[in-house]
Amino acid sequence: MTTPFAVATTYFEALESGDFATVAAQFADDVVWHQPGANRFSGVHHGSAAVGEMIGGMMTVSEGTFTLKRNAPLMANGSIVAATVHWTAKRSGAEMDGVGVDLMRVADGKVAEVWLFTADPAEEDAFWGQA
Repeated sequence: MTTPFAVATTYFEALESGDFATVAAQFADDVVWHQPGANRFSGVHHGSAAVGEMIGGMMTVSEGTFTLKRNAPLMANGSIVAATVHWTAKRSGAEMDGVGVDLMRVADGKVAEVWLFTADPAEEDAFWGQA
């Protein structure tokens, strides 16, 4: 059986290397994603297709520059895994450099639910903008 820690490790390694097919393969079909803020990507996204569209939208808005990396070891408590993260992105006329915490619940070897926390929601809202 795949452990929650192993699933999260695979997810973050794939995300950090830009392997979005492997990232997507870690999600349960009915994954629930809680995106903070008050911008075009904020809110609760249901299903792997919706999460994939959101991530793709972030890559489009950031002109392909969005990156996210762990800045400390993963931490696990049963089926819940936490990661402190650092992200950057640039687009015409704007830059973003942020930190936060990604919290994920793993069930049956897949990421079932994700909660993201940001240290500076206003910066993210300004960068991502409204639809």
